[in-house]
Amino acid sequence: MTSASPLLSAIPGVRHAFFTREGGVSGGIYQSLNGGLGSQDDPAHVAENRRRMAEQIGVGPEHLLSVHQTHSPDVVVAEGPWKSAARPRADAIVTRSEGLAIGVTAADCGPILLVDPSARVIGAAHAGWKGALTGVVESTVAAMEKLGAERNAILAAIGPLIRQRSYEVGGEFVERFIESDAENALFFLPSTREGHSMFDLAGFIRRRLENAGVLMIDDTGLDTYSDERFFSYRRSVHRNEPDYGRHVHAIVLEGV
Repeated sequence: MTSASPLLSAIPGVRHAFFTREGGVSGGIYQSLNGGLGSQDDPAHVAENRRRMAEQIGVGPEHLLSVHQTHSPDVVVAEGPWKSAARPRADAIVTRSEGLAIGVTAADCGPILLVDPSARVIGAAHAGWKGALTGVVESTVAAMEKLGAERNAILAAIGPLIRQRSYEVGGEFVERFIESDAENALFFLPSTREGHSMFDLAGFIRRRLENAGVLMIDDTGLDTYSDERFFSYRRSVHRNEPDYGRHVHAIVLEGV
């Protein structure tokens, strides 16, 4: 039902989970642990799936928080529960409140869970290529800092995402990254298809974390496209499916 980061798992007083698609009640293309509030799945199934995820991470369903993601660099601070229908538009959440499981949804994009164990500040970020390129990593670290975290004390885990061997992109995509920073050429390898390249999203996220001052980084190494335990937007497109499920990846501070 979950995968985990050894780095984060070793921290006392913190629980986290990178959920797989196993252990839920949804059927068909959403089978089975679909947590996507924006999917076309039966809302009752999504609610039950999220209840199960909340239980797994040790909180009530109303304390498992996610946002309306827009592939932006925007971050919100969570101080208490919010209704799912009124969830903020952002791509990262930070908090120092105990018992609030902050999460992001993903189905190929990069989930990042972060914690400063001493300051007891946590963060969860959704980093697709657009959010990563426009600064969601940096804005999440800055927001944690405002809550008392120190950059060099933050530990981060990169969760299941589409890996370079599965992520073919066109020339315009590559140009956009290289125009932003010539060093971004490091994250592309030639594809077997002319004019295309293979993009290393995980490597790009890691570099952005390092440049933001976060040096203790774990990576699950899991590929959402090739591993059927995970939902994948790109796989759903290649199979001509009408929609796709979403994972929830979350972190919570235990009460002291």
